[in-house]
Amino acid sequence: MSSLLKVDSEIKTKVDAFRERITAEAEDLVANFFPKKLLELDSFLKDPSINIVELKDIHSEINLTVPDPILIPNLHDGLEAQNAKKRKLEDGSGEDKMTGTKVFVMPGGMMKSNGNLVDLIEKVKPEIRTLIEKCNTVKMWVQLLIPRIEDGNNFGVSIQEETVAELRTVEGEAASYLDQISRYYITRAKLVSKIAKYPHVEDYRRTVTEIDEKEYISLKIIVSELRNQYVTLHDMILKNIEKIKRPRSSNSDALY
Repeated sequence: MSSLLKVDSEIKTKVDAFRERITAEAEDLVANFFPKKLLELDSFLKDPSINIVELKDIHSEINLTVPDPILIPNLHDGLEAQNAKKRKLEDGSGEDKMTGTKVFVMPGGMMKSNGNLVDLIEKVKPEIRTLIEKCNTVKMWVQLLIPRIEDGNNFGVSIQEETVAELRTVEGEAASYLDQISRYYITRAKLVSKIAKYPHVEDYRRTVTEIDEKEYISLKIIVSELRNQYVTLHDMILKNIEKIKRPRSSNSDALY
C-alpha cells in the first residue's frame, strides 16, 4: 500500500524519529510525570496561602477617598422646578441620569490589583499551562497509535478514541480556567472604575471585595480540579494501556 504514495526517504526518517520522540515523552508523562504532579498539587492544596479561613484577610485596600459632598439648593418653588425639568427634557439629559465624577487621574497614583490574589494566580497559571501542554503530547501519542480503518475488531480503537476525547476535554477545561482569570481582572477593573466615578456608592466597594473572595475560592477549586484531572488521566490510561498500545489482536491470538 505504501507504493501508492511516494514519500521522500529523508522526510520519512525524520517523521519516524518524531513519532519515537513523542512516544517516549508521552509514556514517561503517563508513568512518571502525572503521578508526581498530582502529588505536588495535593501538597499545594495544603499550603496556608490557599487555605485562608477568614476571607477578609485577602481583601486589599481601595485607596480612593470619598470627596466632600457638593451642596445644591433645592428647587421647591413650583414654577422654577417646572422650568428646570423642562430644560432637562429639552437637552435630553433626563431626570434620572447620573453623570458621576469625572476622573482625570487617580489621587494615589495607579490603582493596584489585589496583591494576595495576584501572587496566587501567578502560582496557578503555570500549572494550568503545564496540564494543557502535557495533555496535548499524550493526545498526539494516542492518536498516532490508532491503526488504519478496518471492518470489525475495533473495540480497542474505540478505547483509543475515548482516551483522546477525554484528553481533549481536559485541555478545554484547563483553557477555560485561563479565561476565568482574565474575566476576573476585567470585571474588577470595571468595578474600580465605577468606584472612581461614583465614590459615594458603597455597594461598588463591597462588590470588589465580594469578587476578590469569589476568585480566591475559584483558584482553590482550580488547583483541586488540576490534581483530579492528573489522577483521572493517569488511572484511565494505565487501566487501558494494553488496548491503547495494541488496539487490535492478531489473528493468531484470536484462534485461542
